[in-house]
Amino acid sequence: MAIPLIEKTAKNFVFTVQDFSIFAYQATMNLFRPPVYWTDFLMQSDIIGVGSTTIVLLSGFFTGGVLALQSAATLSAFGATGVTGRFVSLTMIRELGPVLTGIMVSGRNASSMASELGSMVVTEQIDAMRALGVDPIRRLVTPRLYACIAMLFFLTIIADFCGILGGAFVTKFMNNLNGTQYFSEAWEYLRASDITQGLVKPLFSGFIIATIGCFNGIRTTGGTEGVGRSTIQAVVWASILIIFVDFLLTQVMLTIFR
Repeated sequence: MAIPLIEKTAKNFVFTVQDFSIFAYQATMNLFRPPVYWTDFLMQSDIIGVGSTTIVLLSGFFTGGVLALQSAATLSAFGATGVTGRFVSLTMIRELGPVLTGIMVSGRNASSMASELGSMVVTEQIDAMRALGVDPIRRLVTPRLYACIAMLFFLTIIADFCGILGGAFVTKFMNNLNGTQYFSEAWEYLRASDITQGLVKPLFSGFIIATIGCFNGIRTTGGTEGVGRSTIQAVVWASILIIFVDFLLTQVMLTIFR
C-alpha cells in the first residue's frame, strides 16, 4: 500500500511542477506579445504597492529596532556597541529587508490573488472569459506578476530605510548611544555589493508571490472550500519558496562578491 501511495504522490508533484512551469512561462512571455493590459498593471501596482506600504513600513521599523536592541546587548560584552549601526544596516539590506518584505506581502497579496481568482473559477467567470476569446492568464495573471515584481522592489527599499531608522531610534533613545556614530557606521561600511544583494532578491520574491498566488487560484476546485484551500496553499508555498530561494541566492551572491 505504501509504494503505490508514494508513486502517486511523486507523480502528482511532478505534474504540478510541470503545470506551474508552463503557467509561469506563459505569464512571463505575455508581456512581450500584444495586447498588454497596462491599466490592469497600474491598478494592481496600486493594490500591491500602496496597499502594502503601511505593513511593510511598520514591520521594517520594529525589526530594525529589535536588531539594535539585541546587537547592542550582545556587543556591549565586547565593548563594541559603536558598530551597532553597521550590524543593523547590513542585516536589513542584505537579508531581513528583502525576506521580511516578501513574507509580509505574501501573506497579504498571495492570499488575495488566490482567493480572487479562485472565486472567479468557482463562479465560472474564467470560463466566460475563455468563451469570449480572452486569455485569462494574459488578462489576470500577467499584470499581477509584473506589478508584484516592480512594487516589491520599491517596498524592499522602504523596509530597509525604515529598519535603519528603527535601529537609530532604539540606539539613541533606548540604548542612549551616539546617534551620529550609528548613522556613520551604517553608511561607511555599506558597499555596492550589499545593496545589489538586497535589491536582486525582491525581484525573485515578487515573481514567486504572484505566480504561486495566481496558480493556486486558477487551479481552484471544490467550491468555496476549495477557495479556502487555495488561499492557504498560496501563502504557505510562497513563504517557503521565498526563504528557500533566498538561501540559494545568498550562496550565489556570496560566491560572486567574495
